[in-house]
Amino acid sequence: MTFGEQPAYLRVASDLRKKIVNGSLPPHTRLPSQARIREEYGVSDTVALEARKVLMAEGLVEGRSGSGTYVRERPVPRRIARSGYRPAHGTVNPFRQEQAAEGARGTWESSSEREGAPAQIAERLGIAPGDPVMRTRYLFRDGGEPMMLSTSWEPLALTGRTPVMLPEEGPLGGCGVVERMAAIDLVVDNVVEEVGARPGLAEELLALGGVPGHVVIVVERTYYASGRAVETADVVVPADRYRVAYHLPVR
Repeated sequence: MTFGEQPAYLRVASDLRKKIVNGSLPPHTRLPSQARIREEYGVSDTVALEARKVLMAEGLVEGRSGSGTYVRERPVPRRIARSGYRPAHGTVNPFRQEQAAEGARGTWESSSEREGAPAQIAERLGIAPGDPVMRTRYLFRDGGEPMMLSTSWEPLALTGRTPVMLPEEGPLGGCGVVERMAAIDLVVDNVVEEVGARPGLAEELLALGGVPGHVVIVVERTYYASGRAVETADVVVPADRYRVAYHLPVR
């Protein structure tokens, strides 16, 4: 193979991908069979199979038991806006914090549980592994459609035995981190977000309506008050359905 030349299975996958993108193979159309690919492109069964595997891994096609492989409908990505802006007065619920948009049709489910901080979370919070934290898991929906998962951890050394120990209960239940921490005299003055992507975990894709192999966007967010981490969270969204847009103030 000369420099820059693609393996045969990638060339076949690339041609089939073009047909999917340009509409020659529209959504819900059955992908050519392995035998048809072999004949049309003059390749071996192995090459034809590997090309189909590439398209499936990219989420362009899906297998249907007893029926074959079909082109998936390609969703139009929607935006999830991120913003450092916080209103001067009033409270902001967690979903509005994540969407940072007015008119959200969002609902969410949540559950909180006390646990020992895993090593990676402890490092982000600046505490020792195993120190007690309150873990809260959220499933956010927009118009009834699962759109985002979020898992947050708060050090119980800060919030334990206070009215804000449980993020979704008590007098400030459902308010944002900034407002809740202010109630216990912790002024949040900085937030750091790191954005990455990875294959979704099986349980994440099950909750979000994805299929195995789909990629998710992960936002690792940490709130600080005078240099001390008061909350950290992993926000997970399907990469094929959403884009993360940042609105940053110019100083």
